[in-house]
Amino acid sequence: MNTLHHANPNTALTNPADETIFALARETLDPPLPPEALGPSRELSWQRHEGQGVFPAVARDYAVYTPENLDPATPAALLVFQDGRFYTDEKFRAPAMLDALIASGAIPPLVAVFVQPGDLPGNPAQSRGNRSVEYDTLGDAYARFLLEALLPEALAGLNVSTDPRQRAICGMSSGGICAFNVAWERPESFGKVISHVGSFTNIRGGHVLASRVRGAEPKPLRIFLQGGAQDLDRPAGNWAAANFDMATALRHRGYDYRFEFGPGAHDLKHGAAVFPATLRWLWR
Repeated sequence: MNTLHHANPNTALTNPADETIFALARETLDPPLPPEALGPSRELSWQRHEGQGVFPAVARDYAVYTPENLDPATPAALLVFQDGRFYTDEKFRAPAMLDALIASGAIPPLVAVFVQPGDLPGNPAQSRGNRSVEYDTLGDAYARFLLEALLPEALAGLNVSTDPRQRAICGMSSGGICAFNVAWERPESFGKVISHVGSFTNIRGGHVLASRVRGAEPKPLRIFLQGGAQDLDRPAGNWAAANFDMATALRHRGYDYRFEFGPGAHDLKHGAAVFPATLRWLWR
């Protein structure tokens, strides 16, 4: 039994079926993948981005997902994943979930970009040596990298919406605080946020974000947070407590947000189990 609880605002409630999915995941240590994840695997083609500008000489892999029968005349929604390979592997299977959700009409047709952290010059691919600098550092550097360098390359030739209400950003751990920080810095570019076990702790000063939320006028963001009772407890902070702190700051300022807290650890099991419900909630 999960004895910790956060009361989400009534405006965050969704349909009864998804409320049941959320409730079950809150009480399950090892929830299974949802049915939407069990469809055929979708192989993505990974490309190599060579860094210039914000992160010069820092290279990384990225992959672009497009649904079948995407109408080129209609701007597609956008979903950008940090630590992209975490979300495409067999433990999460985001492409299969997107296929199922789009085919059913539960969410609009969208393009997804799965972005890996940067590899430092001279280091092998997937070494991810620039990850903390990119993800845990507050400010607009990573947002500028996405908007000025990576996304123009990844989305070339695709008709993608510029409406922030149709653009979401997602990540786990340091990628979670990164997703939040990008939208915080650029709400005109991303209006939806998904943070799985986000590192709102003092790795590189991220513990101050909740205070900034409390002290600033609300921004036009819809935010989904997920945390776990067995998350990390390190000198940089307590991850569970930090996510509660962020959730209560969002509640204090009247944000459109939802916080799902379960018994899990610093992983994507809970986030994967509720991911279809999360996307339906974000695009409700």
